[in-house]
Amino acid sequence: MLRGICLLAASLLLSLNAGAAEVAFDFSKTPTGKTPEGFKSTLIGKGPAPVWQVMVDDAPTEFAPLTPKGNSTTKAAVLAQTSTDGTDERFPILLHEGDAFADFTFTTKFKLVSGSKERMAGLVFRVQDQHNFYVLRASGLGNTFRFYKVVDGLRQPPIGPEIQIPSGVWQEMSVQCEANKIRCFLNGKQVIPDLTDNSFNNGKVGFWTKSDSVSYFTDAKVTYTPREIFAQKIVNSLKERFPRTLAVKIYGPKVGSTNVVLLASTKELSAAEVEEDRSVASTAISANTPMLFNGKDIVKVTMPVHDRNGDPMVAIRVELDPFIGQTEQTSLNRAMAYKKEVEARVRNLKELFE
Repeated sequence: MLRGICLLAASLLLSLNAGAAEVAFDFSKTPTGKTPEGFKSTLIGKGPAPVWQVMVDDAPTEFAPLTPKGNSTTKAAVLAQTSTDGTDERFPILLHEGDAFADFTFTTKFKLVSGSKERMAGLVFRVQDQHNFYVLRASGLGNTFRFYKVVDGLRQPPIGPEIQIPSGVWQEMSVQCEANKIRCFLNGKQVIPDLTDNSFNNGKVGFWTKSDSVSYFTDAKVTYTPREIFAQKIVNSLKERFPRTLAVKIYGPKVGSTNVVLLASTKELSAAEVEEDRSVASTAISANTPMLFNGKDIVKVTMPVHDRNGDPMVAIRVELDPFIGQTEQTSLNRAMAYKKEVEARVRNLKELFE
């Protein structure tokens, strides 16, 4: 159930931004007339396909003008939805194909350009698929700012106030999600009371319009709290559990991919370290054999970790503080305990990302 609880917007933003990461959508890297890379255009409802493309428009400057007569806009690349088909219940969406976000703030500046049947711009977030997602949208013809959710393809009743939404001027909307709390902002003000909903706890984000709305977007970004996957929790616990452990890392493919990448680590790594580790881990996985470096000051053991079917799914790379008289076999025996711990706690690759 959705319920309202009013809180101060400034304190909310400060609490979420602590230790946060950011993904900024830079449309200037896309040629004019093209759809930005990393996004997928889709249509919910009826009608012809939408047209999402980058255009050049007068967009707000990053800094306020130095004088009252100074320019507050500059020519900049903006994202535009330009198709003008007026089919009712037609919802163009441009979905970001990157990672799903759990706790985040998604912000964009938007401008309602035209539309005779509808004049709307919005954000979709915590998108599961075409039938399950949240929407925050502004309507210039209806002068409303509304939130709603779609569950199993059914749109739930919208929530939000009647409020002036002028056309032809840049404005800002943002949505903030923390656990099951959702907060919606227009031009920096929380104009919809706090919402509590448990339908979707994470998902992808994107841009939204309706019917014949021509709308522009710029200065879009997602500020988010990085989610600690189970693989990271495992390496953290292993480092704490076993004495003389210098570092524990897990390398392997993400679900649906074959590229071996760093999945979790107990220490910060340089790009060179990651590449060295990744090469060794790839060999350990493909050859299904441990790899050993027995140095004077450090021991590095990389071992394939198997799923419940006995197939190698990832590699665990352990860095150990050596002791006097340590042999290759004792190094392998020490690392074997880490490997067995992961295999006991994880049945398949997917579970490492939960």
